[in-house]
Amino acid sequence: KHAPALAGEIHEFFLHHLGFGDFVFRRPDGTVVGWADNLRSFEEKIAVIPEESLLYHASRNHFSNWIMARSEVDVASRLHSLRVTDFASPQAMRSFLADTIHRLRIRRQKGIVAQFSQKDFDGEIMDFVKIGKGSLGGKARGMAFMANQLAAAQQLAGLGVPIRLPRTMVIAVDGYEAFVAENNLQTFSDAESDAEIAARFLAASLPAWLLAQLQDYLGQASGPLSIRSSSLQEDAQFKPYAGLYSTYMLPNNHPDFAVRLAQFLAAVKLVYASTCFAGPRAYSRRIQSGRSSTDRMAVIVQQLVGSCYGDYFYPALAGVAQSHNFYPVTPMQPEDGVAHIALGFGRTVVEGERSLRFCPRYPEVLPHFSTVDDVLANAQRFFYALRMKDYPLELAFQPGSNLVSREISEAADELPVQLLSSSYIAEEHRIRDSGQGGVKILTFARILKYQLFPLARYINEVLEIGRRGMGCPVEIEFAVNLDPADPGQSEFYFLQLRPMATGAGDSEVRINDEEMARAFCVSSQGLGHGRIATISDIVYVDPGEFAAACTREIAREISRLNRQLQAEGRTYLLAGPGRWGSADRWLGIPVQWQDISAVGAMIELRNDKIKAEPSQGTHFFHNISSMGIPYITVSEGTADRLDWQWLEQQRLVKGLQYVRHVRCARPIIIKIDGRNGRCVMLKG
Repeated sequence: KHAPALAGEIHEFFLHHLGFGDFVFRRPDGTVVGWADNLRSFEEKIAVIPEESLLYHASRNHFSNWIMARSEVDVASRLHSLRVTDFASPQAMRSFLADTIHRLRIRRQKGIVAQFSQKDFDGEIMDFVKIGKGSLGGKARGMAFMANQLAAAQQLAGLGVPIRLPRTMVIAVDGYEAFVAENNLQTFSDAESDAEIAARFLAASLPAWLLAQLQDYLGQASGPLSIRSSSLQEDAQFKPYAGLYSTYMLPNNHPDFAVRLAQFLAAVKLVYASTCFAGPRAYSRRIQSGRSSTDRMAVIVQQLVGSCYGDYFYPALAGVAQSHNFYPVTPMQPEDGVAHIALGFGRTVVEGERSLRFCPRYPEVLPHFSTVDDVLANAQRFFYALRMKDYPLELAFQPGSNLVSREISEAADELPVQLLSSSYIAEEHRIRDSGQGGVKILTFARILKYQLFPLARYINEVLEIGRRGMGCPVEIEFAVNLDPADPGQSEFYFLQLRPMATGAGDSEVRINDEEMARAFCVSSQGLGHGRIATISDIVYVDPGEFAAACTREIAREISRLNRQLQAEGRTYLLAGPGRWGSADRWLGIPVQWQDISAVGAMIELRNDKIKAEPSQGTHFFHNISSMGIPYITVSEGTADRLDWQWLEQQRLVKGLQYVRHVRCARPIIIKIDGRNGRCVMLKG
């Protein structure tokens, strides 16, 4: 113990005999044939070392000792229990070792956000990396959180849960900060249009350090990519900024790398530019009491989920699910949740176009598919796909410019449509789930009714993991890529997580029979909670002038009135038919946030003029509900009602072709009981 070199000898013993140093591959005579300083290089060397070196180390348990020193007890114990004679040949043992280490590397990386570097990046193993040292932003932070939660859940499950995240790279916020500072892009006037702002960002140069790393990353990224926003404030519970920033999808398949890089960089710059667009600025002013401030932006680059079908790329289905259902019907409860799914990219759902709504607890119960006529009226008719050939080389300013809207009938021979459709037999006025003959109608029957793929189970599982982790109801976005050989083994991908604000506050709200009788508006489907007595202005779509073909013109008139009311500092009640904020103008009025930024409460009318399910699952709806803006659905022809005669008696402030602005002598009183969804609006 008094030996002067004892400490050094102990150090050498730990390194070379207990496996804490590099693994040195040797022949039986001691000749060195290679080194491995990490699991990646260890896996690479296992594949190429001479057979005699492989047998030498395996027969002496050197491999298991080295793995044990890296705290992988289970793997090390399994290797230690094996003998060379357990394998049919040295090559079989080599393959087993390489596969074991490869799976170990994948497992160790799950739920980890690694720093990107060209030298160490392994796209097959590292499914979540970042460039820069700043914040990931709200959306990416939620994804990283969920990646960690899913990894833990899979480990606890033993066999693992087939829930995946697309390979993801995040450009941290410091990339945006350096970009805007170097190019003097901090301020913009309200007079500048979105297109003018986008042009300024596109003309600017990215910081040299960021450009170099993006080039390195793209050089190793294959397949279509989505370029998504992740601002600091995005996906917060009470100010989510959902859907206000830009997303771009790239085929990423041009043979010229310079073209691919130019498209990639343009998409990143345009996502940066969207922080200054009119929609986010208007939203910011609303949540900050009139003050407008520019958010800071991280950017998410993700491998798109889906497959190529002819000239197009798309997932078999995508959608949004919420752990709280604002509009449950028997036997569903609010806590059972709700999901909206559609063929193709999820833009169909988040922009309020036709999709299929179901409760994950009761996937076979579809109230809006109760009859053949219901199915024909409500089934999805168009879907979004990414064009993979003959697309413009220059990325257009409009988000999603490479996406095309396709008719279901156009894709009738493609696998997703064949598997997810039923057939309408006109002669019999029947729908057959077999999909044989007739006209293809998208019902998802094989998924929801016959469990060809257990979609509902996966949705329930992810919602529950998210709810437990966040401590509140959550909303997720997801996509499914079908396995053509075995649809039951298809891949479920988690895409996004955001907390929900469900609206039922602590204050008690009572609505009595007398108030129900004298109210000018009554609803059994009110979203929100509390009493509001500060609104005197009402903007409504004149039912006598309304035409579904004119909803875009109606949106422009509402925007015009909104600007005037906002300038006067007045909030208002907005009433009109169909889904507010729907991108499908035949389902509602396609307003954007800046068109209604002064709104204080909203009424969504369901009647014969527009037959659409209540809003739920869209980005627009999420922003409205998270901000606590009452959102009332009035189903005319039921116990719900809106007194049009009383509305028309109020003082007219401005009458346009389709829209009226009236002002009440005294503020109206809005009462909503968030526990049961009942709402009344009383004359002041």
